[in-house]
Amino acid sequence: GFRPFVYRLAVGMGLTGWVCNTVDGVRLEVEGGKEILGRFQTRLQDEMPALATITSLESFYLDQSGFQHFEAFEGFEIRESESGGEPPGLVLPDIATCQDCLDEIFDPLNRRYRYPFTNCTNCGPRYSIIEDLPYDRHLTTMKGFRMCPACRAEYDDPADRRFHAQPNACPVCGPQLRLLGVGGVPRATLDAALEMAVDALRSGLIVAVKGIGGYHLMADAGNGEAIIELRRRKHRSEKPLALLYPDLPHLADLDEVRRDCHVSPLEERLLRSPEAPIVLLEQRGGVGPGRPLAELIAPGVSSFGVMLPSTPLHHLLLRRMGGPVVATSGNLADEPICTDDQEALTRLAGIADLFLVHDRPIRRHVDDSIVRVMAGRMMILRRARGFAPLPIAFGGRIDPVLATGAQLKNCVALASGDQVFLSQHIGDLETGEALRAFERVINDFVRFYRREPVLVVHDSHPDYHSTRHPVTLDRPRLAVQHHYAHALSCLADNRLAPPALGVAWDGTGYGDDGTIWGGEFLRIDDAGYERCAHWRTFPLPGGEIAIREPRRTAIGLLHEILGDGLFERIDLAPVRDFSRHESDIMRSMLARRINCPRTSSAGRLFDAIASLAGLRQVARYEGQAAIELEHALRGVETADCYPVNVTVCGQRQDSPEAAVTGSHRTMILDWEPMVREIVRDISAGVQIPFLSAKFHNTLVESLVTIAGLAGERRVCLTGGCFQNRYLTEQSIRRLREEGFEPYWHQRVPPNDGGIALGQALAAARFRKQI
Repeated sequence: GFRPFVYRLAVGMGLTGWVCNTVDGVRLEVEGGKEILGRFQTRLQDEMPALATITSLESFYLDQSGFQHFEAFEGFEIRESESGGEPPGLVLPDIATCQDCLDEIFDPLNRRYRYPFTNCTNCGPRYSIIEDLPYDRHLTTMKGFRMCPACRAEYDDPADRRFHAQPNACPVCGPQLRLLGVGGVPRATLDAALEMAVDALRSGLIVAVKGIGGYHLMADAGNGEAIIELRRRKHRSEKPLALLYPDLPHLADLDEVRRDCHVSPLEERLLRSPEAPIVLLEQRGGVGPGRPLAELIAPGVSSFGVMLPSTPLHHLLLRRMGGPVVATSGNLADEPICTDDQEALTRLAGIADLFLVHDRPIRRHVDDSIVRVMAGRMMILRRARGFAPLPIAFGGRIDPVLATGAQLKNCVALASGDQVFLSQHIGDLETGEALRAFERVINDFVRFYRREPVLVVHDSHPDYHSTRHPVTLDRPRLAVQHHYAHALSCLADNRLAPPALGVAWDGTGYGDDGTIWGGEFLRIDDAGYERCAHWRTFPLPGGEIAIREPRRTAIGLLHEILGDGLFERIDLAPVRDFSRHESDIMRSMLARRINCPRTSSAGRLFDAIASLAGLRQVARYEGQAAIELEHALRGVETADCYPVNVTVCGQRQDSPEAAVTGSHRTMILDWEPMVREIVRDISAGVQIPFLSAKFHNTLVESLVTIAGLAGERRVCLTGGCFQNRYLTEQSIRRLREEGFEPYWHQRVPPNDGGIALGQALAAARFRKQI
């Protein structure tokens, strides 16, 4: 809505000239005296639309005496978009339905009454429908819908909020709704389709609903049998499911949500924000008045992932439903969400009973974003709808660089100029569908921003698909260590320059020494990084299998302390969980060091302690043991912690990405005293919540100890472990108490979804461009 705003402002001030879209942004030329032009520029920035962002503003004066054939403008106009030019422009994210459009949808006298595809310049689809820049209707998936006279009049009227709203449409000329059965058999259209979908949900059926960026699978959140059936069909036995609540007009203070969850003022603003993300909210104890939620929505955790409707279709559906539904991504495990109708009918045929579809094509998949309030501000855990693909400015200039991200929670980035353009969440690169989505996003970015990368930067793990994929192989390449990328991502997210101490804790990352890193303290300076400290390593019997089986991780940890004798300790939960035959195999593997890679991973420490406590032996989804261990401490208040030793050893550590070499001394955090006391506490009957709190406190105090020894005042907390609210908030508190300046993530996930940003920054540092 920026060009209409410029038009109205200029006309209102009596100025003449023009404004137009270009691939590098909005360009305008305004005629007037210097004083009034100065006021115009001030108002341009102070009064711009709520959803508008000025990332760069360049202005200069033209003196008419320098033109031999100067002719004054006769008025102010919006010119046709310019398709030429080199610098990259912005591709806008999809935005939730604004209040003005919502009022029209529920006004029986409005021509868009109950129309599921209502939008204006302040809301609606953007990124999911764009085919190329500049952002004009003929370059979107709306090109097949010819506007009726009424919509065309709005589109052409500078005073209308739908002036140049590219997806503008109405029931006469726009996309239409249909309900299909399995196999694509038509069931109903328009309002009847919506009514039948609601009836199906109420009767316990599963409905696939096509939104802006893909399909949701929906089921009645109060129907336990429907939830169980959805989990069975989707092969998602325990991973929490998101809840979609109606935003009812008579419940302006979110009574429906507050019945089930605690909602702070900031969390309410996030729920109602234009990005409309999934917000992780703490569950209320017990069940309040009204229909209770079914069990098994979020087993083993004390929070719910909650969102409000983001499209007119979702508003209409949930208003009619009158209560929350489960709304999970329309996909199978490790695959991107479905976007195409035929694709959905095929891939979701064994899951959904009905399909609520429409005929507006989706150009690219965009998941729901996920956020959590951490230390009093928002932290993005999954960056997608509402946020992607907006850029991150990083305070320098760089030649075009493509960053391919990590294997899990993949996101790619294209850095150019002083910005890094981050893609939406792509997912885990474990399937053919995910790899094709990965390739499509890369091709889209190169086309959108008119930039051919001079360098491809990727993770140092040689077997990641993001490293080996053919689309990345025909250009110069640079490998960047995983945790170095994590640390740089946090620096960039906070617009922070080195030096700093990067605390990068996660599950897995390929280390410079060939082992699995994950409990790292990296000293970042202008030259590169130094691994100044890490957690003591231990073996993972079975390698990758141990990631899915915390009991194996616990066995590896205990074997370092007890040796073969651990297999006689039947009082230990992970030992009891294995058969004698399985124990004999692991005993042999550990003794012969076969398929037992060593790790320093903090994430695996979480897994091992969860297993020892008897909380989780086999994980059904990534990070389950760590998540359940965090949620187990809810309500416990203690400062107690376990002992940890710090040892120092000399070793040579190279940083090939930044050409840093030299001898230094590395500090090792030895977890053995902690584990021995945890085992004693378990034997003594200490309850899991108190044990979990002591473990978390131990990690925090260990972090603070190393920060003091490392000698860096600024400390960056990054990696998947810092999605843990208690760990992050307590680390921030204790670091501040000891005089440090802690930094943590905001706009970019601390997990592997932020790796691409760090890789791009590493490339800039490698090329000495910042």
